[in-house]
Amino acid sequence: MLIERAYVDVPQGEGTAENGWPWTVPCVRQLAEEGLAFPAPVTFLVGENGSGKSTLAEALAEGFGLDSYGGSAGYKYASSREASLLGGLMRFDPTREGRAMVRGPRVRRRGFFLRAETAMEALNGERRSNRLSRSPDEMSHGEGFLLAFRERFAQRGLYVMDEPEAALSFSSCLELVGLMDDLGRSGAQIICATHSPLLTALPGAAIVEVGEHGMRSVEWAELGLVDHWRRYLNDPRAYLRHVLEG
Repeated sequence: MLIERAYVDVPQGEGTAENGWPWTVPCVRQLAEEGLAFPAPVTFLVGENGSGKSTLAEALAEGFGLDSYGGSAGYKYASSREASLLGGLMRFDPTREGRAMVRGPRVRRRGFFLRAETAMEALNGERRSNRLSRSPDEMSHGEGFLLAFRERFAQRGLYVMDEPEAALSFSSCLELVGLMDDLGRSGAQIICATHSPLLTALPGAAIVEVGEHGMRSVEWAELGLVDHWRRYLNDPRAYLRHVLEG
């Protein structure tokens, strides 16, 4: 692992809802007040759309030196994109193993930020820099994701993912779970914002539920998304009758 805790270096007088966005987001306010601990090599951020989990993931990536647009440490594919307020204020308490990477110059940092909506453009940038063996344009969306997982998620570093399951089949998600486990065991660290009950079932991973309450650690079986999927697969009509006419 590289990071034990993330926190925000909040300017005096800021960090409350009265200061506007992003402090109006409950999980961001809690981050400013308490920080966020990482007790395991793999951490999942889980919550409804609009809960702030993607905001957290982006800020963590940017604070570490990964381009918030997506891609590797030290490379900018969206050079005109300014640093976000939250990402610019993000700070880390490193582990002993991560101290040189976190506190040293950015050129020492290793990792990748994969966000679903910009992934293909970022991966094409990786190909132009000869960091991928094939062009993602020659593949399906899901195949491009898997190529990045296999070839760019291969060394000790920080890997931040925002809804990677968006382009993946069931079997591809299982492959990603195996890769996450291998990375975590090798000394790398993974932070993943997701809606997937499959990914979050990785044994030993930490799960942080994000919502109106802010952030809280939960077990996989306690997740609302796990309960809803279980109920839906058992009886789809119990849910569909609320959204289908007739």
